[in-house]
Amino acid sequence: MVPFHISMTLSFCISLCLLCLNSEAAVVFLDSDCYSNTTTYSRNSIYQRNLNFLLSSLQSNATRENGFYNLTVGQDPPDIVYGLFLCRGDVTQDICQECVSTASGEILRRCPNQKTALVYYDECTLRYSNQSFFSKWQSEPGLQLLNTGNVSQPDRFMDLLANTTKEIATRAVADQSGKKFATEEANFTNFQTLYTLAQCTPDLPVSSCDTCLTTAIAFLPICCLGKQGGRVVFPSCNVRYELYPFYRITAQPPPQTPVRPSPPAPQPKGKVEKNKVSSTIVIAIVVPVVVSVVLFAAGFCLLTRKRKKYDAVEQENAANEISTVESLQFDFATIEAATNKFSVDNKLGEGGFGPVYKGKLPNGQEIAVKRLSGRSSQGAEEYKNEVVLVAKLQHRNLVRLLGFCLEGEEKLLIYEFVRNKSLDYFLFGMVCSNLILLLKPNCLSANYYNYIKYVPGRKQQGQLNWIKRYKIIGGIARGILYLHEDSRLKIIHRDLKISNILLDDDMNPKISDFGMARIFGVDQSEGNTSRIVGTYGYMPPEYAMHGQFSVKSDVYSFGVIILELITGKKSYNFQSTDGADDLLSYVWKRWNNETPLELLDSSLRSSYSSNEVIRCIHIGLLCVQEDPAERPTMAAIVLMLNSYSVTLQAPQAPATFSIPRSESNFLTNEEGSDQSASKSIPFSVNEASISDLYPR
Repeated sequence: MVPFHISMTLSFCISLCLLCLNSEAAVVFLDSDCYSNTTTYSRNSIYQRNLNFLLSSLQSNATRENGFYNLTVGQDPPDIVYGLFLCRGDVTQDICQECVSTASGEILRRCPNQKTALVYYDECTLRYSNQSFFSKWQSEPGLQLLNTGNVSQPDRFMDLLANTTKEIATRAVADQSGKKFATEEANFTNFQTLYTLAQCTPDLPVSSCDTCLTTAIAFLPICCLGKQGGRVVFPSCNVRYELYPFYRITAQPPPQTPVRPSPPAPQPKGKVEKNKVSSTIVIAIVVPVVVSVVLFAAGFCLLTRKRKKYDAVEQENAANEISTVESLQFDFATIEAATNKFSVDNKLGEGGFGPVYKGKLPNGQEIAVKRLSGRSSQGAEEYKNEVVLVAKLQHRNLVRLLGFCLEGEEKLLIYEFVRNKSLDYFLFGMVCSNLILLLKPNCLSANYYNYIKYVPGRKQQGQLNWIKRYKIIGGIARGILYLHEDSRLKIIHRDLKISNILLDDDMNPKISDFGMARIFGVDQSEGNTSRIVGTYGYMPPEYAMHGQFSVKSDVYSFGVIILELITGKKSYNFQSTDGADDLLSYVWKRWNNETPLELLDSSLRSSYSSNEVIRCIHIGLLCVQEDPAERPTMAAIVLMLNSYSVTLQAPQAPATFSIPRSESNFLTNEEGSDQSASKSIPFSVNEASISDLYPR
């Protein structure tokens, strides 16, 4: 009979042999994405010629030592193409070349005329686009895969996985080899080893690589809880774990051949056995001690080197902050000329911050300018620093802050101009007379309250078919997730609502009105505030009644937005013929009666996906649970929207609470807000949009 420890060694060796054999086999395809909403190129066009040259260059550079190469081909924007490949950090140059060569052909076959495409293989990633993506971390389109086998002790296993992946993320970020790649093994049981891998594209800055890996690791408990293996693959980074060695383990150098000693003199059998036992004991004691010392020394060196590296990065970032402030600051005369001296004809609306104007810069770029109230007590330096932080929020589903102007008493914020109005215009058909409404057609100022009139808006609603509404829900979710988790800041919006969702030319949603809380000196600390601002119908009860806010406050508001998009009904000024007091009660009644499709907006009855509609209603009800702890995170919500394999828990009755009729009990006016707002609008609806920033 073969001893147990020998059989385990044989099994391990066999596994390694199989791994080596597999590594020489054909590369393994995982997934591809053709970005169906991007533009296409024509056959024999300049773009196609540039693309062919790019793919050929990528293949010829696939033997590079670091397994990474990026390239730009062309000069003119319509025909310029950007591309790169990234090979897994442990594969050989031959396998990398084979993978890049295979991917170059496969990506053209799967995406024959798309200007933007990406293909994932187990051994490499290849992508190209007509828009530059170099040195920018991206999580879309992402890929999540799992091993269906379950582990025996899921809680302990997930703790081990969390600690190990955190360690390899740190090592990958600080990798001095130029690969931004790391692997780690950890013992789970006496007979099972956890193997983990993390990698970023080498062009990513240190902070972006760290953010990308942290985000990917955060998805592992969501997609792969208690599973023996799983991976999250982003265009910019990836993490993976298994209970078998799925990567090439670097072989240790062979030991030197020892000098054969003279054969010992014959000894009695009993003495030989005793010496063997003694040697075993000595080895058992000495080896762990030596290994511990070596690991301690290695860890100390790694931490020291990491500290020096991060100190250098911090100094570099401090220098960059100074140049960033200067690049974001606009001259007041330029903005005054762009808005025709802030003329009434250029006025887009007015809210708690102050009036908003449309403008055009000398280079022809259209902008939206918020002229902030002069009553703000925030200092100039604090104002500058905060604008720099907010300007770093770059996401396709957020309205972009272009810069600021600070001159005398004037404080201006310059945003990108979003032409397609706000979501409430298309959903509710809101019309405001005597105002040019291009940025926010919802008449924020109470001075204009008497001019507001509502029309059925069927023409506008007809432009929002179910496909567009579903796309808008997903876009808003990704934007909020970025604010909560993926940006360098942790931002709680606190005033998410339909009118704060703008739509670009392609009807992509962009969240607006965030990040300026400190300008107005909001009295808040550690998730509590004595001054409550927001909009009735979107505020969760713990915030409206007690001033307690968190990321789950935004989740609640997002749930209300989902239900408004599905029903076509407003959460505030709610009207129903079946006796429901509010939108949430109306939805819950239909859900309990198992007639959720009766909630659907009448303009959508001709074409929709019943599965998507019901799933969105389900998610919306989970978001508006009374207990914030029962509401899902935005990361979980994004996963729910993108994967039908995720099982949703049954919702409970949504939160309900009485709305105080006394304005003084419901709202304390913010510094710089429109003082007449609470006098004209019923139920103390305050349209001021103020948020809080938390540096991470």
